Amino acid sequence: MRIALAEDHFLLRDGLIRLLGAHGHEVVAAVDNGTELLDTLIRERPDVAVVDVRLPPTFTDEGLRAALAARERLPELPVLLLSQYVEPLYARELLAGGGRGVGYLLKDRVTDGAQFLDSIRRVAEGGTVMDPQVVAGLLVRKERDEAVGNLSAREREVLEWVAQGRSNAGIAQGLFISEKAVAKHIGNIFGKLGLLPADADNRRVLAVLAYLDQ
Repeated sequence: MRIALAEDHFLLRDGLIRLLGAHGHEVVAAVDNGTELLDTLIRERPDVAVVDVRLPPTFTDEGLRAALAARERLPELPVLLLSQYVEPLYARELLAGGGRGVGYLLKDRVTDGAQFLDSIRRVAEGGTVMDPQVVAGLLVRKERDEAVGNLSAREREVLEWVAQGRSNAGIAQGLFISEKAVAKHIGNIFGKLGLLPADADNRRVLAVLAYLDQ
């Protein structure tokens, strides 16, 4: 894969470059600020962008803003955000941009290289990968909404796993239920959220968006 990287911490940036290169990926650009990131993404059109949310000069949300701006020009650009903190608002903004291929991971919880590389792959392939703590923060904000009230406790639990990018098999394994049961729960979720089949849409992502009332 061709990967663009945005990380202001030199040691972490260098470590990511080495990790990705060791597994056969090409880091087409590695930048440390939002302005340069936006120009790089438009120019290089990588297979996936791995972006720190907070970049110079203000260390607030430059990485996120650059990623969102790039996706306006390149709607199918996959973006995996990295953050030091649980910031549900940033995840909501990324999800609300629509399209496929989005992820949000907490740096301190990325402790396994293979899982991290798998997360990058899934986002590059159009999947959604969310850290469980980020998902919990997102869903708590909507706990009293009517949409939440229409879902059973098990359906909300299944939807949390969907938001993490898990397959039906992965959800079944994690919740100790059958894949058939998972499929039934997901079908019920789609029905309650009014998500009809459509070739152009990823209903698993749309389910998360609808649940968050985007």
